[in-house]
Amino acid sequence: MTRVRIGAARRRKHKRVLKAARGFRGAMSRRYVLAKQKTFRAGVFATRDRKARKREFRGLWITRMSAACKQRGIRYSQLILGLAEAGIALNRKMLSEIAIADPAAFDAIVQAARDALAKDALAKDALARDALARDALAKAPAC
Repeated sequence: MTRVRIGAARRRKHKRVLKAARGFRGAMSRRYVLAKQKTFRAGVFATRDRKARKREFRGLWITRMSAACKQRGIRYSQLILGLAEAGIALNRKMLSEIAIADPAAFDAIVQAARDALAKDALAKDALARDALARDALAKAPAC
């Protein structure tokens, strides 16, 4: 079998890696072996940091909403619980944008969450009273 030279394919591969390594410092952008290592590592960092960026933004939105909630006399956790009880399905990004751009609308959202929490608290109190009454009847001596 004849020997196959890899010249053209190798040149294309090297050019692709060196093009990806443009902007790296020193020999990292000029030497193929180093460029290959550094571009691979850069890809690992890029993948990791895309996920980290999502976490950081969620934390930013929660911090903004927490500050807006504090101004309105409600805790962030109570707001989220109240929104769930009220059936309002807004994500944290939209809530933080509303808190910044339209404070009146955010006030209305907070009020809806408060009303849902109050209604839920009344329902829980009624259930607790009913349970106490049932227990009292069960413990009462039969005549």
